[in-house]
Amino acid sequence: MNNPPLFYYRTREEIEEYRKWPAVQKLKRLEMQMEFLYYAMPKKAKRIRDGFKGI
Repeated sequence: MNNPPLFYYRTREEIEEYRKWPAVQKLKRLEMQMEFLYYAMPKKAKRIRDGFKGI
């Protein structure tokens, strides 16, 4: 089990293509990522995060 580490890497071309997206599409993608991360969080982290919503 000698797996290489997972890196988040984007080429210049991918970055330029992303920059062309409309703002609405970028926000929708961000919302989907945040929803995914929320469901993957431990319960304690969710309670802390949810506590900031009331601020």
